Amino acid sequence: MHQQGSEGPATEAAGVARPATAPSSAPSVPAPARGPDGTAAGAAPASAVPGGAGLAAGPEPLGAGLKQRHLTMLGLGGVIGAGLFVGSGAGISVAGPGIIVSYLIAGALATCVMRMLGEMSAALPASGSFSVHAERGLGRWAGFTAGWLYWFLLVVVLAVEATGAAQIAHGWLPAVPQWAWVLVFMLVFTVSNLAAVRNFGEFEFWFAALKVTAIVLFLVLGVLAVFGLLPDTHAVGLDNLTGGEGGFLPGGWDGVTSGVLAVVFAFGGLEVVTIAAAESDDPARSVARAVRSAVYRIVFFYVGSMLVIVTVLPWTAQKAGLSPYVTVLDSIGVPSAATIMNIVVFVALLSALNANLYGSSRMIFSLAERGEAPRALLKVANGLPLLGGRRGAGPAAGSGAGSRRASDPRGTGASGNAAPAAGVPQRAVLASVAFGFVSVLLNLKWPDTVFLYMLNAVGAVLLYVWALIAVSQLRLRGRLEREAPERLTLRMWAFPWLTWVTLAVMAVVLGLMLDDSSARPQVLWSTGALAAVLAAAGLRELRARRTARPAAAQGPEDGA
Repeated sequence: MHQQGSEGPATEAAGVARPATAPSSAPSVPAPARGPDGTAAGAAPASAVPGGAGLAAGPEPLGAGLKQRHLTMLGLGGVIGAGLFVGSGAGISVAGPGIIVSYLIAGALATCVMRMLGEMSAALPASGSFSVHAERGLGRWAGFTAGWLYWFLLVVVLAVEATGAAQIAHGWLPAVPQWAWVLVFMLVFTVSNLAAVRNFGEFEFWFAALKVTAIVLFLVLGVLAVFGLLPDTHAVGLDNLTGGEGGFLPGGWDGVTSGVLAVVFAFGGLEVVTIAAAESDDPARSVARAVRSAVYRIVFFYVGSMLVIVTVLPWTAQKAGLSPYVTVLDSIGVPSAATIMNIVVFVALLSALNANLYGSSRMIFSLAERGEAPRALLKVANGLPLLGGRRGAGPAAGSGAGSRRASDPRGTGASGNAAPAAGVPQRAVLASVAFGFVSVLLNLKWPDTVFLYMLNAVGAVLLYVWALIAVSQLRLRGRLEREAPERLTLRMWAFPWLTWVTLAVMAVVLGLMLDDSSARPQVLWSTGALAAVLAAAGLRELRARRTARPAAAQGPEDGA
């Protein structure tokens, strides 16, 4: 969810019950043996990792096709989307130069979430990322809730990205209808994601490289313009930043808070790098390096861009519906600025489409692994399903800092033979694509009714997911320090106080959204979606307990 424009939090993207008691430790589970046909001879029994809450489980079944360079660029470019290039104009219009403070607040919030998520993912890498962490820390209900909410968010936002990219492409080639472009984009990325994870990595590497290059060039040109070092420009100093209409905070602190609401969801998308890390050669080290390199640079790109924009031109010079980047580039004489930014936004939308398709497929695959989605979705690239009972969530213990490939870099099974089930989750990809197509059709057919309700239903989901990440980190940090302190290679700053502060800021943002008439429907609809998923999780727990009671009463001897 590299956030996409200025339609609201949903298109710019992703109440906790008392946690279930988790066991203090869990035994290591060896990699499953392989039969002669290459299928898994069995999976970790449910008893080995009760409720999936243990800190040890079987190996990840997916391939290791991502390299460190893929994850580094994914971490850098993952949140640089159309929400920054286009949607930032909405924040400037309400906050003026104070948008810099708005981005600092929103960036600090996103940075803390990324650090917490990085800590858990480096210690316990898993393709389900925060959904698996929530299950370990809080119970099955939390993993179920976080996973399905995030999957729903991604498949809905897929439609916004595909439609936005199609609109740009249709403007370049009007003879090709918009629906045809949507079909082309969806098919291209579906085939790419079905083929091999390295295809996703290569696409995202070059997409991110282009976006990062565009921002760096913009920053260089902007700084030169501020000092009057470009042709036909004069030094503007800090006049526009502090001496323009209304000063630095023309809307006061109310404008700053409104700016936070306008930009905070632009940071959605940071979660994908921790999902992707599970398919790298060394997940623990890869995610730690990606998070460390991304955190400060992301804030630099966002805050640096806003600083240049409101310094080069008065904030009142921004035009409604026009990217502030285009306005600045036009003012300093860059030819075809609008066309250049259209290309960058087009790439940003395709990047978001690719990443969301990848993230949604891995999330629903992880849910299926843990028995929270149909097991038919476990079929991987070579057509061999994973057999056995409910898998535990996470890497095998005893592998250094949680890396499932530290002692088995080729993804081999316990017998030492190649594990043919490792690969791409084909059915999970196709399931996500199918629901993505439904979202696209609803967006094209009923953009102001049915699809608008869906957008509202995911408008605040990202905050709920972030809150679950924070609460999960609060629970898991203590368990990791007691049971596996060597896995904490990346730590959250000022724990636990900064985690609590982060949760408090999220609550404040939700309160501000409720107080804003335009954002209130998104909170209400998203809360309804959260309640529906929590109800489904509760019903599953009740059914599981009723099923377990007769088995417990029967006893091991009777059941023999």
